Amino acid sequence: MKAQNPVAVLICGAGTSGLTLAVDLARRGVAFRIIEKMDQPFAGSRGKGIQPRTQEVFADLGVLDRVVAAGGIYPSMREYRADGTWIEKDMAERHDPTPAEPYQIALMVPQFLTERVLRERLAELGHRVEFGTELVGFEQDEKGVTARLVGPDGEETLTARYLVGADGGRSFVRRTLGVEFPGKTLGVRAIVADVALTGLGRDAWHQFNDGDMQRMVAICPLAGTDLFQLQAPIPPEGEADLSAKALEGMILDRTGRSDIRVHSVAWASAYAMNARLAECYRVGRAFLVGDAAHIHPPTGGQGLNTSVQDAWNLGWKLAAVLHGAPDGLLDTYEAERRPVAEAMLGLATGLLDAMKRGMTRRGRETRQLDIGYPESPLALDPSGRPGILLAGDRAPDAPLRGAAGLSRRLFDLFSGPHWTLIGFEAERDIIAPRGGLHIHRVGPGQELEDEDGHLHAAYGLAPGEWVLVRPDGYVAAIVSMQDVALLESFLAEVGVAGARSGDLKS
Repeated sequence: MKAQNPVAVLICGAGTSGLTLAVDLARRGVAFRIIEKMDQPFAGSRGKGIQPRTQEVFADLGVLDRVVAAGGIYPSMREYRADGTWIEKDMAERHDPTPAEPYQIALMVPQFLTERVLRERLAELGHRVEFGTELVGFEQDEKGVTARLVGPDGEETLTARYLVGADGGRSFVRRTLGVEFPGKTLGVRAIVADVALTGLGRDAWHQFNDGDMQRMVAICPLAGTDLFQLQAPIPPEGEADLSAKALEGMILDRTGRSDIRVHSVAWASAYAMNARLAECYRVGRAFLVGDAAHIHPPTGGQGLNTSVQDAWNLGWKLAAVLHGAPDGLLDTYEAERRPVAEAMLGLATGLLDAMKRGMTRRGRETRQLDIGYPESPLALDPSGRPGILLAGDRAPDAPLRGAAGLSRRLFDLFSGPHWTLIGFEAERDIIAPRGGLHIHRVGPGQELEDEDGHLHAAYGLAPGEWVLVRPDGYVAAIVSMQDVALLESFLAEVGVAGARSGDLKS
């Protein structure tokens, strides 16, 4: 049995959440390993919706353009009636981009393509997924986690400061920790399959027998591929035949359409829909993210997006603690993300109930742009000021003009692993520069100018006020010069002031 040098973080599972965490840790200089027990990358389309808030995350990670190029947008939904006629409608409300919200509609990107883009980004940062490597046991103490791994070269023992279970709904990490996974089975068993077929155009999401949970079938062209995704409820018991011949027969039986021919199946799965939420997200030095922490029905496209944002929330906090911030910062991960998952589970379950009644419309709540952490310990509100934007809210975008004449965006200033402090019409800096914090002033004669008033409209700042934005794009505080001592203390608590360099950097 080989013993390996220690790393800061061991990530178990290389799905979307594990890869998001790995990319974020890589750009922060944290030493980690990411393992996946499967020998090859996941090959299916399962989570194909990328919501606007997740698009903002991917933009910060430097992969959004690649993700957009890999997929496309959702087509309109075509609902077929019994007499062969149909109606077409948008599945979700469509809105134009705004200065504060530059991404407004969900993208369709098959999960295997999203994960491919993230692996490519990870490779650019000098890391790779260790496929065919399984976590078979671990123990932890006050200093770290000792993990036993089995891979292509045999068994090894690895020590890590922290372990992150991103290993799906049947999470080995969660079960080994003894964390309960309460919830319910929702009484729907379904198949999802990526198939090559003919007989239907790629200009619509074809929906038959909408609301009939015995005969419904949906066939959607998969953006970025030549395939279609087939979804259909199936009986709760019995073996599911996922062959091309059986799927073609099911389509014929449910639609009466003999012209729809299934030629091959690239990937398929039968599953029971569940809504489950882990009782806790942290046990000592081990954390749960993604499906290991919460399982959603597919309605509303919330599961993958919630998982990405789990990793986005945890990544900067792990890096901060490894570089000297107090360990208590890591407790805010569960405090912030578990209530979000609970709300998203309620939303997805409600949308499933609506689907059973033939209602498939998705509203603003599915875009995740309104998610925030107003009750978080990291929401500093020294004055209790009223306003259109408060500590804990998502930090909006806004176009600006640089002193050199070029246009800039707030999101450009936020992009990267740092904190951002922006003064609005401030005459002087509120605190001294330091590592991990980017300071900008906006106003006439300053570095940047809010020439069209979009920053003021989105943030409601008074002259001389400063907004502190977290590395994950949420407002930490809005302060004035009289709050200097509170700001300094807060920054110290999150590892920005007085942090020492960690000894486990790459």
